[in-house]
Amino acid sequence: MKNVSGLLKRYFVSGVLVVVPIILTYLVLRFLFETVDGILRPVIGEVFGYFVPGLGILITLLIILLAGLFTRNILGSRLYRIGDRLLVRVPIIRPIYSAAKQLIEAIIMPSAESFKEVALIEYPRRGIYALCFISNRIEIETAKGRAKYVTVFVPSTPTPVSGMVITVPSDEVIPVNMTVEEGLKFLVSGGVTSQKLIKQRENDLPMEEEVANETR
Repeated sequence: MKNVSGLLKRYFVSGVLVVVPIILTYLVLRFLFETVDGILRPVIGEVFGYFVPGLGILITLLIILLAGLFTRNILGSRLYRIGDRLLVRVPIIRPIYSAAKQLIEAIIMPSAESFKEVALIEYPRRGIYALCFISNRIEIETAKGRAKYVTVFVPSTPTPVSGMVITVPSDEVIPVNMTVEEGLKFLVSGGVTSQKLIKQRENDLPMEEEVANETR
């Protein structure tokens, strides 16, 4: 069972990397993209003669698994690479598709460009905290001088593949003792799956606290 579970997990991840960027591209281009049930409703109605609520979701999961299975073999992998190269060459689709694919890979695939840290920021106002993923550390230079900032991705719930990108002063970002996987579970579950105590990482304190500790 463990081998079967691991195999299905690999197929599902491979399928997600293929299907989700394409779906997100379509969402951005259409803005008012219908839900999966809405898209499959006419097809299901023609096949079964009536619409079964929730059947569209099951069919979508099956498509993702089949896409993962298809891309894990030699022929499917080659065809996927060809299709991927074609999509990134289309002027309008290229920036949306590439960005969506990189976002999915950053969330679920361990690599140098993946999200490595989970943090909290005060958003959308002071006193309210939002869970986010640190995507980059940059410097911004203005007439007042140069300052350190952190670029964070604030995912939506329960679909963390969409959200907002915000650049926050580095001393206002609070890295916490959660892995990226734990952060995703927290978001997808609507906060139900969460640690009882979320702690700030001691080795990555905000600048204000670091200065205070040094003066003690």
